[in-house]
Parts: sequence; C-alpha cells; structure tokens
Amino acid sequence: MYINKDSTMNLTCVVRHSPEPPLTIYWTHDHEVINYDSPRGGVSVITEKGEVTTSYLLIQRAQPADSGQYTCHPSNANTKTVLVHVLNGEHPAAMQHGGQLRLANLPFVMISTTLLTFLNHPY
Repeated sequence: MYINKDSTMNLTCVVRHSPEPPLTIYWTHDHEVINYDSPRGGVSVITEKGEVTTSYLLIQRAQPADSGQYTCHPSNANTKTVLVHVLNGEHPAAMQHGGQLRLANLPFVMISTTLLTFLNHPY
C-alpha cells in the first residue's frame, strides 16, 4: 500500500468467527511492538470487542520512517500483515488508496487499510 507523506493512516484489524473475543490485540511495525506513547506522537489504537472484534491503528502525519510491515496480533487468531510505503512526493504507477487482506482460516482475521486526508476549509 502506498500513501502520501503527512496523511493519516488507519490500519484496521477485524477478528470474526472466534468463539470469544481475543483477550488482547497488539500491533507491530517491522517486528517491533508499537509504543503508543513514543516521542513521535500521533499514534493511537482503538479496540472494540464483541462478536466481531475490531482494532484500529491510527498514525497521524505519516512520514517515510513509518513505512514498513505492520502486523496485527490477536491473542486467539492468526496474525495478519500489510506492507506500507509512505511516499515523499513520488508517484508510483500502482498507487493504492486502500485495500484489505483476508485470511481464509477460522477464526477469520482481516486487515483493511484506509487513507484519510483531512482538508482544512475556512468557515
């Protein structure tokens, strides 16, 4: 997935068909657990547990250093990974603005990616 520098990245991990919600879901970036309190700032996670459990990883003002492999780790399901490239003005031929990956095994885990661009409009 390719996104532009300074965009907000929303990675969404969905766990379905699980006998119970996962006790925990954590995220890694290039195999390192993400620290939501890092000096970088602008990184947060929201997890909604239920029959379908959803975890959202939000990264504001994405920078080239945020490029890499992101993995969702539910405690009771297989992991799922997406590769993200943050571009600094480049325009690849296959620019993607979103997508989703699906896992066929049960329990079902899906990561979807959404590029959010916020425009400031004077009112």
